[in-house]
Amino acid sequence: MAKQKSPLNKTIDFSEEDGKEYLAPCLADFELRESYSLQEICDKTIFGDTFSVLPKLPEKFADLIIADPPYNLEKNYNSTKFKEKTSSAYADYTKAWLEPALRLLKDEGSLYICCDWKTSILIASVLADYEKEGLLRIQNRITWEREKGRGAKTNWKNCHEDIWFVTKSGDYTFNLDAVKMRRRVIAPYKVDGKPKDWTECSEGNYRDTCPSNFWSDISIPFWSMLENTAHPTQKAEKLLAKLILASSNVGDIVFDPFLGSGSTSVTAKKLGRHWCGIEREARYCEFAEYRLQLAESDKTIQGFEDGIFKERNS
Repeated sequence: MAKQKSPLNKTIDFSEEDGKEYLAPCLADFELRESYSLQEICDKTIFGDTFSVLPKLPEKFADLIIADPPYNLEKNYNSTKFKEKTSSAYADYTKAWLEPALRLLKDEGSLYICCDWKTSILIASVLADYEKEGLLRIQNRITWEREKGRGAKTNWKNCHEDIWFVTKSGDYTFNLDAVKMRRRVIAPYKVDGKPKDWTECSEGNYRDTCPSNFWSDISIPFWSMLENTAHPTQKAEKLLAKLILASSNVGDIVFDPFLGSGSTSVTAKKLGRHWCGIEREARYCEFAEYRLQLAESDKTIQGFEDGIFKERNS
């Protein structure tokens, strides 16, 4: 007898057969096409191989690219398996998707690349070489804390990941006020009896501060969260909301060349942006389209409310 799922378990998970209706809206004819127009790909999930599709997309159409490629680890992604590569081979793998992706980014656009600590080292080297060639500018490296992770008896527990922030030029979007952090004021300072650089309210004292490149407020999607899917390396909508709000404007196009279960597209839609993503697994395309349908009526992002990013798990 199949194990019954708990009523509290919100994980999105269904078979490809059950999800066929969600695959129908996806673009799946890339092998028959020489190119796609912007109108054809806007607000679309492309069911296909990233390396085959990228050269067929229109030049400089994306205002923001968020890439979450497979880390250099052995990992099963439904019907496909990513095998760990040598350092040089993974660097070549990165160049193979990054170069065509840069062609799709507007001159004033931004690119974020997700990675773990090992791949971060390799990706940093690739980015540094491209920066020397004048193809991009490295702006920062964000590190975010994962509250999950396996313990280790002979090493430190791995509980953080990196996101490289790069742009094509010095002219790029960064909406500071949209991503300021609300922090509680422990020792409020007053001048003439009035708050100095903080706000007093019935819910407590707080200050909205400039965000740093270390994020400790992200929850990895888990079984009781509505956004959670059966994808093995899903990113949180809250994490993606920070990137999208900071580096794009309402009506801009956000592109994800490794879409997975659709978190980038779903978050972009919730925040009033257009989206486009490529995913090679039919099952994950179905998850993405199912979530995009839910986003028609539900714009909530867990951990982000009334323009404020809440503390983790609040």
